Amino acid sequence: MSAPDGSPVGAERSIGQLFASATTEMSALVHDEIALAKAQIRQDVKRGATSGGAFVAAAGLLVFSLPMLNFALAYGIRTWSDWNLAICFLLSFAANVLIALVLALIGVVFAKKAKKGRGPQKVAASVKETAGVLQKAKPHPRPERPELEELPQDRVPEAIEAVARSSS
Repeated sequence: MSAPDGSPVGAERSIGQLFASATTEMSALVHDEIALAKAQIRQDVKRGATSGGAFVAAAGLLVFSLPMLNFALAYGIRTWSDWNLAICFLLSFAANVLIALVLALIGVVFAKKAKKGRGPQKVAASVKETAGVLQKAKPHPRPERPELEELPQDRVPEAIEAVARSSS
């Protein structure tokens, strides 16, 4: 098993490697948050389109089928019941209105679901929470090195002096 940068898990990693790893993970987190927002917006749009489709279907049913359905249903009722033809036409119209109301109710249900969809607000809250956690993050305290505490304050360790001389 290895860390995201390829180094073994138990191995000491440099600050640069840790910073690169953290940057990569933050970038992946931001990309995942954006993908989540897109998916939730797509779902809300789909619900809205379904609602609109149900309303269009209800209107189409009333506009295009009323003449045909009214005549067929009215004459069918007349044949079966021997009632007055006007009453048969009223019954066929009532059946069409009932079907249109059912389709309109389906449209209202989907419209309310699309309106309740708070996809982008959920993602924004998640991003704010992540940012809040990162702002409050503090570096882990480093263990104190007892060998440095034993040295007098006016004396610099030899290793530090050697590095200072070689770099100048």
